[in-house]
Amino acid sequence: MANAIEINGLKKTFGAHEVLKRIDLKVATGENLVVLGRSGTGKSVLIKCIVKLIAPDAGEILVLGQNLALLKEAELLEARKKVGFLFQGGALYDSMTVRENLEFPLRNGAKKYSRAELDALVVAALESVDLASSIDKMPSELSGGMRKRLGLARTLILEPQIMLYDEPTTGLDSISSKEISALILKVQGERKTSSIIITHDLVCARMTANRIVVIKAGEFAAEGSYEELEKSEDPWVRSFFGDAVA
Repeated sequence: MANAIEINGLKKTFGAHEVLKRIDLKVATGENLVVLGRSGTGKSVLIKCIVKLIAPDAGEILVLGQNLALLKEAELLEARKKVGFLFQGGALYDSMTVRENLEFPLRNGAKKYSRAELDALVVAALESVDLASSIDKMPSELSGGMRKRLGLARTLILEPQIMLYDEPTTGLDSISSKEISALILKVQGERKTSSIIITHDLVCARMTANRIVVIKAGEFAAEGSYEELEKSEDPWVRSFFGDAVA
């Protein structure tokens, strides 16, 4: 199976702090890979390097076969269109309605859409995350879980091949967290996306992962399925999985 993402020897330092020490990682086409770790271990830095929001100090990153370091600015922008990024806060525009938030990425692309085409794409995106009835609301009128779903809909409207989820369930209650995790699985199944899911939420990890890597102090400490890591011979890894709640 081809790899959607391939990372070799990735390093990143901020000042005297070595955040990523040497990261080697492959994400297969159609795979949901969870990167699990405590706060401040470099998880978010890793996925920001993948789309070159942060420039790594060393290493090679291939996204859909392209080496991002070798791309010119216009080529990089085109490559990024194939990658959807769901930020922790959803990155919504609070002054825009739900409809306008979803129209925004479509209006700012090279392709021009008719009013009917915009309406159809927006409604389809909202229906995919069960938010069609909220089309004319403001983000402030939505719950935390609904805002996360809206952020996901706005990302999916551009039909990315790769999804990067940065702490998708942070700040949500257990029910909303499971709803978002179920949506991640739905996106993988229906759209055949390849995904990296950054989280410290063990329930989300257990629900969504085909494979898990555990990051500790800027390095991968373990890799395997949820069940394999839960029974790891490494006491630190095993204790990490003792936090899960059904």
